[in-house]
Amino acid sequence: QVKLVESGGGLVHPGSSLTLSCTASGISLGSYTIGWFRQAPGKEREGVSCISFIDNATLYPDSGKGRFTISRDDAKNTAYLQMNSLTPEDTATYYCGVKLGALCQSVLTGRRLELWGQGTQVTVSS
Repeated sequence: QVKLVESGGGLVHPGSSLTLSCTASGISLGSYTIGWFRQAPGKEREGVSCISFIDNATLYPDSGKGRFTISRDDAKNTAYLQMNSLTPEDTATYYCGVKLGALCQSVLTGRRLELWGQGTQVTVSS
């Protein structure tokens, strides 16, 4: 079965760090560009980071710049999102999505991605 599964979400205090994982099955992530997205209640989905299949180049929109780090381990067929200095504004459901052979600028639009995970909830609260 072809799928992406996110994990690692949870309830954390402001200022904490959290690392999310996105594990693929049924596909080999090595040829895919991977994006991390989030959607808070009542808000539109937004891209927070992307890592390309080309040389692992990364791209961070303002929402993820400076505090988030995306990485990938193709041997484990898994991508990661390390999030630091979390604030309540980071509370959202986080999703990963992939697109074969695409540029990050395209993936971060969230349009026409070939596969999405089911999401993992991140709640930042004191």
